[in-house]
Parts: sequence; C-alpha cells; structure tokens
Amino acid sequence: MKTEKDYMKMALSLAKKAASRGDVPIGALIVYDGTKPDSPMGRLCQEKGILPGTILGRGYNRRNQKNNALYHGEILAIEKACKKIGDWRLEDCTLYVNLEPCPMCAGAILQARIPRLVFSLRNPKAGFCGSLLNVLQMKELNHRVAIRENVLEGEARDLLSHFFSSMREKKKDN
Repeated sequence: MKTEKDYMKMALSLAKKAASRGDVPIGALIVYDGTKPDSPMGRLCQEKGILPGTILGRGYNRRNQKNNALYHGEILAIEKACKKIGDWRLEDCTLYVNLEPCPMCAGAILQARIPRLVFSLRNPKAGFCGSLLNVLQMKELNHRVAIRENVLEGEARDLLSHFFSSMREKKKDN
C-alpha cells in the first residue's frame, strides 16, 4: 500500500506538469480509501472492481491553458473521480494536493463529501482550509473534512518558489 508521501509525490508530479504549461504548479489526486465497504460508494467500487488505494481522479491547474477560472487541479480531479465511480459522492476518499485549496475548491470538496484532505503547504493569500478561513471544519455545515497538512512541505515550497521567481524573471525581461 502506498503512503501519504507516495501519493503527494504523484500530486507534485502533476503540479510540475502544470508549471511546464505555464500554470501555477498545483496537482491533485483522489484516492479510494476502502474503509467503508458497506457504504454506497464502497458497493459501487466493489461492483466496478476498484480496490482500496486506487487513484480515481487526477488533475492539475489548467486555468491559463484553457482560459477558464474553473480549471483548478482539485476540481478536475473531483470531476474525473465522480465520472469513474458514477456518483457525485466521494465519501470514502482522500484528496491529495500540494497547496491548500482556495474557496472554490474547498466548496467542491464539501459538495463531493470528501472526508479527508492532505496537503503540503498552506496558502496564506487564498487558503480556505485553515489559513484565511477553514470552511472544511465549520460546525454550521453538514459535512466536515479531516485535514492533514505539511506532507512534503519543502518540496512543494521549492516548486512554487521556483515557478513564481521564474515568472518574475520573465516579466523583468519583457
């Protein structure tokens, strides 16, 4: 079975793909945990032969590539995972992403009923999973998400720092 670090390395690899295409390097993947085999999702996965540890959806930022504000890595991973299992509820999954999700993505996590989020690095300017606000654990809402942070934080920080310094250099040269 893969570890949190293994999955985060995959998310970082997706983030590098985004960077190579001129988008902010954010990569996300959704993994089926298999902890609730008797749940509706568990039964769907059993019917489809999906085993615990299976990656259901992958995504990376494509906003610049698609000229669309909705093309965040988390949103794309959620969309692919829902399509793969044939349901909008991802009630037995973990979302791995290298940067704390923004308000839109945090809302999508709640709407998809994802129970667990693992991320590398806080986002002090736009993070809605603990930095600016923590919507994933608001008692007023009907769903809450367990959060684990700082997984491969250094690698994520290096990737984002390199990307933004490279962008600043390009602007300076123009």
